[in-house]
Amino acid sequence: MSDAMPSALEVAITLDGRDTTLEATPATSLLRALRDAGATATTGACEQGECGSCSVEIDGRVECSCLVPALVCHGSVIRTVRSFVRADLADALAEHGAVQCGFCTPGIVVAAEAALADPEPLTEHGVRESLAGNLCRCTGYEGIIAAVLRVDEARRDASGRERTG
Repeated sequence: MSDAMPSALEVAITLDGRDTTLEATPATSLLRALRDAGATATTGACEQGECGSCSVEIDGRVECSCLVPALVCHGSVIRTVRSFVRADLADALAEHGAVQCGFCTPGIVVAAEAALADPEPLTEHGVRESLAGNLCRCTGYEGIIAAVLRVDEARRDASGRERTG
């Protein structure tokens, strides 16, 4: 029986709007493959799916990239925090004291923007649900939740979409 590592395979994806090829073995997580390819905006901390800092959107679903084998992503559209950074959310997070050490920020931004894309108006409970799985050690979440709700309200005002609650 050989202890040799299997050779890397190519994984073709669309990453933040660009066709990209990753290299991965069967044991390589999407997080590791992204970072090895230079996509370092997606951070990794626990690498066990517990903290949410590595959250990305894969074919429209928010996932912890540390838990996803890179090989299963062949042909997928993957959006990292780079695709989601918008000035209004960044400003609101800063104004509400919701960005401190930066550990959770990439995952929070991905989860928040996914929630903000929902056509239904957000509620505090809904924002909490959307952010579940993203650990923040500094802010206590209240500032994050307030920032997301404020952005939802402002975007609805700007687009003329109805608000409720």
